[in-house]
Amino acid sequence: MPSPSATRTPPTAPEPAIQAGDDPRHHAEVLSAVYDARMSGTRAPARPRDVIDDSWRRLLADGADPDRMARSTPDPEIIDLDQERRASGLDEVIDEMTAGLGAVTTDGDNIVVVADRAGRVLWRSGSPRVLSRADRLGFVEGASWAEGSVGTNAIGTALVAGSAVQVFSAEHFTRTHHTWTCTGAPIRDARTGEVLGVVDVSGPAATIHPTTLALVDAVARLAESRLREVHRRSLDRLRTVAAPMLARMAGRAVAVDDHGWVAAVDGIDSGARLTLPHEIGPGRAMLPDLGSCDLDPLPGGWLIRLADADGDMAEQATTLVVDLCSDRDPSVRVVGPMGSWTQTVSPRHAEILYLLSLHAPAGRTAGDLAADLFGDASRVVTVRAEMSRLRRQLSGLVAGSPYRFVAGLDVEVSVPADPAHLLPRSTAPAIRHARLA
Repeated sequence: MPSPSATRTPPTAPEPAIQAGDDPRHHAEVLSAVYDARMSGTRAPARPRDVIDDSWRRLLADGADPDRMARSTPDPEIIDLDQERRASGLDEVIDEMTAGLGAVTTDGDNIVVVADRAGRVLWRSGSPRVLSRADRLGFVEGASWAEGSVGTNAIGTALVAGSAVQVFSAEHFTRTHHTWTCTGAPIRDARTGEVLGVVDVSGPAATIHPTTLALVDAVARLAESRLREVHRRSLDRLRTVAAPMLARMAGRAVAVDDHGWVAAVDGIDSGARLTLPHEIGPGRAMLPDLGSCDLDPLPGGWLIRLADADGDMAEQATTLVVDLCSDRDPSVRVVGPMGSWTQTVSPRHAEILYLLSLHAPAGRTAGDLAADLFGDASRVVTVRAEMSRLRRQLSGLVAGSPYRFVAGLDVEVSVPADPAHLLPRSTAPAIRHARLA
């Protein structure tokens, strides 16, 4: 909150919580007096910033109690955090956002957080010291930081305001958050204008700086630009696979990515995007836009054909062939009712697919795979990132919690005749053990 005599930032620009040259300690004291007066219903010595005042009014009107708002906990509805990350549409740019905000985390006083459109925390990164402090507030992956859950904060309030927000000290509605400052900016889908989530920088209140708001907002805009380019390229790749298949097929069909965006179409008035079920897999499904359809997985998407009345298509199984005979170019071939396609896979993905085949149908947890690949069960973040990429490539064929091949999928693995030649460049403990066995 600027001092009463300060000139307000134009409403078209994000407004920092403090102005350059302000004393954060004195400003926090003023804010505390304003907060206490507002919460007790007495006359305040100054007026909070409009974005904070609006947030407080919403919460008080809903009967929220700043002393009794529950400590945030992971959402029990989230049973597969990796799936939620993929569904958010932000997993493609998480590395860029983290790197773009590296300057504010190098000193170990701040953390970078990315939340989805509902305010649920999907990623965190930062020093163990600050992450430990965040843990005590429930500022953890899977927890909701929507306004209605924890009060005024840069994630939830940015989602409501639709613009970048900086929240300092006693501007937080919940008293236990007054020792923190946070800065968040919404990230929009450039194709639809819809908010996908929020990128946030949080840390102790003393770390506040007015330029952090502009930096976080700029990183959000760069993420939007990057998402637009990533989407264009992914549709181009999907089109190169799908177009020849559509040309050979009889009947009406369409190829879409994991989010329903159309890459190629033949005989269907689909528009630019189809609505897909939350849970989708090979076989027959009822789509809101097209009715009963037969689905076949493509690399990064789906081939969808209007269902035949006899239902034969849905009864034909999809086969995943993992070819590990080449030590340089391991590949996967997917054979379905509507055709087949082949792609090379990275050495890491080849290792994972082999390990999942060994442990089918039960599958492996992130910790299991971390131990298999690195000999360190704690490296689950790296495993989840790799699984997110693999599941995007093999749409609907690999499930999560635990990671496993979907039920009904026929899996075939081709390995060298000499076990010593199995993924010979791999140093993963489980692969080395398989070579010896």
